[in-house]
Amino acid sequence: MQKSKGYLMESEEEAVRLDLKTDPKMVKKQGRWAGLKPGMRLGDFGCGAGITSYHLNQLVQPGGSTVGIDISPQRIEYAESHYEAKGLSFVLGDIRKPLRPLGQFDFIWIRFVLEWYRSISFEIVKHVASALKPGGILFLGDLDYNMLTHYEMPEKLERAMYGIMKHLEEKGNFDPYIGRKLYSFLYDLGYLDIKVEIMGHHLLYGNLKEGDIFNWTKKVEVGAKKSGYSFNEYYSDGFAGFHSDYKIFFYDPRRFTYTPIICVRGRKPLNCF
Repeated sequence: MQKSKGYLMESEEEAVRLDLKTDPKMVKKQGRWAGLKPGMRLGDFGCGAGITSYHLNQLVQPGGSTVGIDISPQRIEYAESHYEAKGLSFVLGDIRKPLRPLGQFDFIWIRFVLEWYRSISFEIVKHVASALKPGGILFLGDLDYNMLTHYEMPEKLERAMYGIMKHLEEKGNFDPYIGRKLYSFLYDLGYLDIKVEIMGHHLLYGNLKEGDIFNWTKKVEVGAKKSGYSFNEYYSDGFAGFHSDYKIFFYDPRRFTYTPIICVRGRKPLNCF
């Protein structure tokens, strides 16, 4: 499979950002909706900081186990030092590479991963499915219209935001519209009992919580800055001008921002190996 060009959001604080932005109640809600039950062997593919694995692991107890897999040594180190529980383990690994050493799973969870691999997202899902037992459940969850729904954003700032996301699509292999594609992935694989749910993920209005400030500030200060976008809308000020306008908009309690997450689950056919 294609090699990664590097994770756009990589920074010394990325594990902390991933930790702070995760809502354990929503994780468990999505896990229960998808059919996660006690006794299952769960694979959290692209586990990040480990917080999701930790809370999903509670749903497979008693008798179950969870393996969190991530490509980043920093994230695995963070997960192992912050999240410890019976049945929970973490593995450094690339889910695009052979999965046989990981064994077979009753349930595989992939959330906020496929958006980073626009050109090979279906290929990754098909590959990951090889580690799922026949009859097992595959859960896919990702955002749709990511970073693009804000009111009332100044025109120049809005043009720059759309420009960044278009640039990342074309040059960075990022997919802000991956959520709407997930159903077709399971359909094309012939999965059974497919269910789809659209839930709110980002919903920001009024005064911001500290976690939201940290998360969205890092999205701009790390992601937008490293995107390679020219910021021509801001002439000589470039990124600095964009950053200044963004902070003025984002810290205004009148601002309204939302992003839906589309969740899809399906069951692997018994005759599929």
